[in-house]
Amino acid sequence: MMGTCIARWLRAALLALAGLGAALPAAAAGGSTQGLGAAMTNPGYHDQPKWFKLSFLDLRDDVREAAAANKRVMLYFYQDGCPYCRKLLEDNFGQRAIAEKTRKHFDVIAINMWGDREVTDLRGKQLTEKQFAAEMRVMFTPTLLFLNEQAKPILRINGYYFPHKFDAVLDYVAGHMETRISFRDYYAKRNPEPATGKLHQSPSYLSAPYDLTAKGRGGGKYLLVLFEQRQCKACDELHMDILARKRSRQELQHFDVALFDMWSDTPLVTPGGKPTTADRWARQLNVQYAPTMVFFDPAGKEVFRASAYLKAFHVQGSMAYVYTGAYREQPSFQRFLRGWRAQLEKQGVDVDLWK
Repeated sequence: MMGTCIARWLRAALLALAGLGAALPAAAAGGSTQGLGAAMTNPGYHDQPKWFKLSFLDLRDDVREAAAANKRVMLYFYQDGCPYCRKLLEDNFGQRAIAEKTRKHFDVIAINMWGDREVTDLRGKQLTEKQFAAEMRVMFTPTLLFLNEQAKPILRINGYYFPHKFDAVLDYVAGHMETRISFRDYYAKRNPEPATGKLHQSPSYLSAPYDLTAKGRGGGKYLLVLFEQRQCKACDELHMDILARKRSRQELQHFDVALFDMWSDTPLVTPGGKPTTADRWARQLNVQYAPTMVFFDPAGKEVFRASAYLKAFHVQGSMAYVYTGAYREQPSFQRFLRGWRAQLEKQGVDVDLWK
């Protein structure tokens, strides 16, 4: 035990002497070292705030240390070249109020979803960062996992949240609100974002009465269920821009699409044949964010979901990942996207991740 503590102290001291602090370059942070130039920078790596915790990645120790300081642990899963990670680091943590609130209430620990650093997970098992990310079923970056004082996950954020919603997440977890109210209900009461105030139904979508079984839909297509709400700027953008694009319309032809207000009492029959309402079904599926895209196979089994702010490439990629059946052979959505992007570029398609 003494030898382990000394080794950890020496490692931290060496990093500090090297001037690295908590803002490690990609190699030290578990990022790829391939293609690094003389300046030792990775062109796809985004500098993390210096106040992120320099962790030895024994997560049980991290939880104990955070609790002793009256804080909680926030695990931040990232990958190099991720535009959504960059927005989180720059747009969210770049705001003083959000950064100071996060520093006050959380120890933030960065985990590279493709990294090789050794992690001791929440059960004491040793594995690499990428193995740990796979164990935690990280499909999107950033993914944020908030842990309580017993090292139990209490809230998971899959993807990027705009600053105003991310600020609500911080207040919710820092205030230990999870024992009193779901984040979904907490956010609804707090401050819904201004938007058009309407659902963007389309004549091509399924209509009432909503029987979402394969027999009720009259075919063997995959099913895409959109859970949204009326006061939702991201929903407006999804329908008025992203799904209105030619490629998106082509991808949608592979699906039966149903759109529901996640708060409504609209009656429906689930793909599994159970009568319920949109609100109860959303709660059963643990839908936390609008819009959320939930994909079901022709047999009525959920096979994938996207519950984050996504631009066109990732929305279209989510649809392609499902209807091509790639999800059956490639469990990593990010690896699929790499190959899909390469195919599009070979066809002469200019892929911009942020348009």
